[in-house]
Amino acid sequence: MRTQVGIIGAGPAGLLLSHLLSLQGIDSVVLERRDRDFVEQRVRAGVLEHGTVQTLREAGVAERLDAEGMVHEGLNVRFGGRTHRLDLEELVGRCVTVYGQQEVVKDLVAARLEAGGDIRFGAEGVAVHDIDGERPRITFVDGDESTELVCDFIIGADGFHGISRGAIPGLDEYERTYPYSWLGILVEAPPSCPEVVYARHDRGFALHSMRSAHVTRLYLQVAPDADLADWPDERVWAELHTRLSDNEGFALTEGPLLDKSITPMRSFVATPMQHGRLFLAGDAAHIVPPTGAKGMNLAVADVRLLSHALGGYYHDRREDLLAAYTEEASRRVWRATHFSWWMTSILHKSPGADVFDDRLGTTQLEWIASSRPAAAALAENYTGLTYDRGWSYR
Repeated sequence: MRTQVGIIGAGPAGLLLSHLLSLQGIDSVVLERRDRDFVEQRVRAGVLEHGTVQTLREAGVAERLDAEGMVHEGLNVRFGGRTHRLDLEELVGRCVTVYGQQEVVKDLVAARLEAGGDIRFGAEGVAVHDIDGERPRITFVDGDESTELVCDFIIGADGFHGISRGAIPGLDEYERTYPYSWLGILVEAPPSCPEVVYARHDRGFALHSMRSAHVTRLYLQVAPDADLADWPDERVWAELHTRLSDNEGFALTEGPLLDKSITPMRSFVATPMQHGRLFLAGDAAHIVPPTGAKGMNLAVADVRLLSHALGGYYHDRREDLLAAYTEEASRRVWRATHFSWWMTSILHKSPGADVFDDRLGTTQLEWIASSRPAAAALAENYTGLTYDRGWSYR
């Protein structure tokens, strides 16, 4: 097989890049180990930055997003029994949209297949070869047949546990593991608040979010080694009611649980994000704790850069844009990594924290609630930094 760009991974990063390249007349093949049903049903984050929504609209894949996505012009920070609403639109002129990552994936899969795009679900044994040469290769098993895909470039968008990152020699990796995890539940019930609620409580952090007008997403801070067996539904609900309560009578709506899981919290950055003809995008290169809602949005930022740089290569044989990819992408990656760490640190209670540590977190929240510049800084990062260039080279 022969294509211009071989893409490993059919998550938001790989699928969106394939679509953006197609709009510029650049061919690609997407390889995905899982089957289509698994990819489209995999529940992930759902807060889209202003720039992510803009990108999806410009790419022509936002029809369902615009019809079903929930636009949030503000968010709520709750501590000390009080709720403080930050008006994102008024502070920075931008907002966020709640729309599940799996819905974005469904839209992108449909768009690629409708346009005749080549997505190979169920591709096993994927490996990369000759990434230092001008004709790198990807080998994989498609059904019972061993196949070789010859490319100009390979994009590793195969997530944290994928094979792409390990193919880059001399990689520097930076990691921070947090002393807590999130226990998340997906509930068949209407949201109890029209906007997201971040709550700091003496018993630990809690988050009220949503996936649709009929499905609520809720999280609790738990121990890093927490076992789901120790968290029956009754205990989960009791903690959520306690930690999300305020002095104004907030009422949490319960409902049947659709999903319950525990997610460890970590920050991870790998650099460089490229070597020879191999480039990393999304979770393959960086992971952030979900507190700042940055994971999928960083993936979109990566592929915007790659789409623009690959367009420059194919249209004008420019190699400087691809050469600068790591430097360009890393600025946003580290900014988002810091913001996610900061949000996590001020909203969670670390095990063994004393009064000094507790007051440091509380005073940060009081500053945000009382200072417009502080609130605006949070809003600017939360809604997403603006882009200084388009995703298309032309």
